[in-house]
Amino acid sequence: MHTRTLGRGTVPVTELSYGAAGIGNLLTEVTEEQAHEAVTAAWDSGIRYFDTAPHYGLGLSERRLGAALCEHPRTAYTLSTKVGRLLRPSDAGDSADDLADGFAVPATHRRVWDFSADGVRRSLESSLERLGLDRADVVYLHDPDDHAEEAFREGYPALEKLRAEGVVGAIGAGMNQTAMLTRFVRDTDVDVVLCAGRYTLLDQSALTDLLPAAREHGTSVVVGGAFNSGLLADPKPGATYNYTAAPRELLDRALALRAVAERHGTTLRAVALAFCAAHPAVASVLVGARSAAEVRDCAEQFSAAVPAALWEELRMEGLLPADAPVPAEEPSSGETPAGQPSVGEPS
Repeated sequence: MHTRTLGRGTVPVTELSYGAAGIGNLLTEVTEEQAHEAVTAAWDSGIRYFDTAPHYGLGLSERRLGAALCEHPRTAYTLSTKVGRLLRPSDAGDSADDLADGFAVPATHRRVWDFSADGVRRSLESSLERLGLDRADVVYLHDPDDHAEEAFREGYPALEKLRAEGVVGAIGAGMNQTAMLTRFVRDTDVDVVLCAGRYTLLDQSALTDLLPAAREHGTSVVVGGAFNSGLLADPKPGATYNYTAAPRELLDRALALRAVAERHGTTLRAVALAFCAAHPAVASVLVGARSAAEVRDCAEQFSAAVPAALWEELRMEGLLPADAPVPAEEPSSGETPAGQPSVGEPS
C-alpha cells in the first residue's frame, strides 16, 4: 500500500488507515478475539497506520490495539493517539455503563477535560502504558471545541515541546469541525489535522477553508468518517448520519449517489473512499471497523477502480461540486509527501 509522509516531517502513513474506536466497543460490544482479528486483517491488508484514543472505550481501544500490534516490529507501523481527556476512576456503581458517551463498556472511569501542559503529558504517559509502547508516532489534541483557549495556550505548546524532544514524531489536532482545525493549520506548526465527517460525498465543508489552508501551509490532512457513520456505507431507512438517524433529504441523496455508482459498475463505498483520498492535501483516509470482514471490505473497496465517467455524472446530477478534486483514472505509485500532488492528482 502506498505511503505518504505527514507535513514536512518524516512520519509515514499508509493511504488507508485503521481507526480503532470500534474495538473500544463503540455502540456495541466487540470480543477480544474479534478485536484482535480486526487489527490482524488491517495488517494483512497492508495498513500500517493505526489511530486510537483514551476516549474510545475508556482506554479499552488502546489496550486492545497495543496487544495486537505487539506482534509486529515497532518500526513497521505508525501509531497515533490523542490527548485532552484524562481518565479518572469513577465512583459509579458496578452496573453503570458508558453508553451515554457511546461505548458499551463498564463506567469504571470518567473523562476529565484537560488541555493543560501537565494534562497533555500525563495523558500521553497513561496512553503509552495502556498501549504497552514506549512512544507514539503522532499525538492529536482531541476535540478541543469548547477548550480553545487552553488548547492553543497550553496544549499545543506542550505537544510542540514533545516533538522537539523527540518523544513524538508528529503533532496535530483531531475534530469534527473545520473552523478550529483551519486555525491550527494557519496559526501553529502542526504536522497534521484529523478531520472527521467534514469531507465526504455528503459534506464538503472542509473544501471551503481547511483543505485550501492545509495545501497552502504544507500540512497533512487525515480524513475520517468517510461513510458519515454509516449512511454512505449502506443507505437505507434507519441508517445513521454522524451517529444519529439520517434526515430524509440526506438519505435520498445517498440513495441517488448509490444509484450512480451502481450504473457504473461499482459501489457507493468505493466511491466514498476514493473521493476522500483524491484531494492532494489528504495523506490518509481513516476507516473505523469492528470486525475483520469490515476491514477487508474497506481495503477491497479502497483499491477498486472508479470509472472517470462516474465523477462526471455526479457533477452533472448536482451530486458533487465542480471544484472538488476527483481521482485520475490511473492510480499513482510510490511514496509522495502529503500536501504534494501525486501523479494524476490535481495541483
